[in-house]
Amino acid sequence: MARNKVQFQKGLSEFTFERLYGTEAQCLAQVIAWRWPGGFACPQCDGTAHCILNPSRSYPRGLYQCNACKRQTSPIAGTIFAATKLELKVWFRAMYHLTQTKQGISSLELGRRLGTTQTTAWKIKHKLAQVMMERDAQKPLEGRVEMDDAFLGGERSGGKRGRGSPGKLPIVAAVETTKDGRPVRLKLRRIKRHGKKEIQKLAGMIVKPGTTVVTDGLRCFNGLADAGCQHLAHKTGSGRQAARHPAFQWVNAVLGNIKSAITGTYRAVREKHAPRALAEFEYRFNRRYDLTTIIPRLGWVATRTLPMPYRLLKLAEDGA
Repeated sequence: MARNKVQFQKGLSEFTFERLYGTEAQCLAQVIAWRWPGGFACPQCDGTAHCILNPSRSYPRGLYQCNACKRQTSPIAGTIFAATKLELKVWFRAMYHLTQTKQGISSLELGRRLGTTQTTAWKIKHKLAQVMMERDAQKPLEGRVEMDDAFLGGERSGGKRGRGSPGKLPIVAAVETTKDGRPVRLKLRRIKRHGKKEIQKLAGMIVKPGTTVVTDGLRCFNGLADAGCQHLAHKTGSGRQAARHPAFQWVNAVLGNIKSAITGTYRAVREKHAPRALAEFEYRFNRRYDLTTIIPRLGWVATRTLPMPYRLLKLAEDGA
């Protein structure tokens, strides 16, 4: 049997990572290149003529001053790195750990590897996950899509069993596939419940109208037709045999990997943290073909994502 080229790719080794991003100067140069690929442009007047002020205690990375309007700009201002007191190489190492592992990494373990507190690691992790979530929210799935419902979590001690069990978080997974059945892109979304109106609303956001969506025929998926999709239902029943149905090969494989990762890495995911936790899995899956470029791609988007201070991070959780 031929090896899975995606699974056995070399990825970005720690040695190569250190060579590319091992010093603060290298990381700062990368951030500047990502933010201003065509050279400095003043955020106020778009002027390109500028001078660079020497680093100071208040601005250790220096300041860019526009010659026209005299506006002073920090290289990290207006980005996800804004106002950070940490060295950028700590952020880059966090990006490495978040993108190069299939199972994800907990904030506790991330803090150990970065040499920071768990709280600091949590903030970094969730800010970067916010970047991932905003990036992958843009392009809808199209062509042929496998869609399935699932729950994160499980039965609480003494609680009700089955779908109504407290502690279970309802989610929907959708995988776009090629004509020959190979997976292309993934969408993972938390919903309030598996209802027809919720599926209709969700499909309108993540699936392009006219797309053929294959499901197991659960009643809630009737909302797909109302969203303008071509709904193809396969009545599979329940149990392990249903999970092995060839029409849902990839969506079931993805859900299995996510549940295993959450159980092994996080133990559990709180409801308000779920959107960003799912965004991590989605982002890595959608860029799995070349792990060597995933850090530059994430960094490029991070410099275009608005700052997310802790108070807004908490609001985003509560409103997610």
